[in-house]
Amino acid sequence: MPDRPFHHGNLRAVLLDQAEAVLRERGLDGLSLRELAREAGVSHGAPRKHFIDRNALLDALAERGFVRLADEIHQAAAHAPDHAHALQAAGSAYVRFAVKEPALLDLMFAAKVDAPSEAVRTAAERLFAAMADIMSAGVEAGVYDASDVDRLTLVLSATVQGTASLIASRRITTSQGEGLIKDAITLFLAGASTAH
Repeated sequence: MPDRPFHHGNLRAVLLDQAEAVLRERGLDGLSLRELAREAGVSHGAPRKHFIDRNALLDALAERGFVRLADEIHQAAAHAPDHAHALQAAGSAYVRFAVKEPALLDLMFAAKVDAPSEAVRTAAERLFAAMADIMSAGVEAGVYDASDVDRLTLVLSATVQGTASLIASRRITTSQGEGLIKDAITLFLAGASTAH
């Protein structure tokens, strides 16, 4: 069968969109560059112009996931009236992402942990920077000391990631996860106020 001609203006974006859909529907094992090329209607070699191999595709998916999650957290927290609501909004955004994209979340935090590419590492740092920005706003609001921001950012990140993982693995429901986030933030803020 002859190769079909390339006809997409932005094949990379098309392949990533399709790869996310496959990841949602069939999981990580269902991803193949050849199959994505077939579904995109391009030659089986066309994806290699953007992704040298399957691992490069997985890196790009993880990078895209970190960037999207960071943006969603930033947007959610930006509209909050105060720090407590910003924490809740960030936690809720994280949970929504976990519910919608459990396989992508797993790829981001489990499959790409060992020797991540520079792009994946940078994208992950963007997510943690979004969380740090929220914590820094708490410093400005007088909730925390500036010296606590790094530690509190890790605690917040671990809390929302752990809750998201429990939801994604169906150990708890989404509403239970939202309740856990709310309870954790209440304890988080109570602990911060007693530390002053």
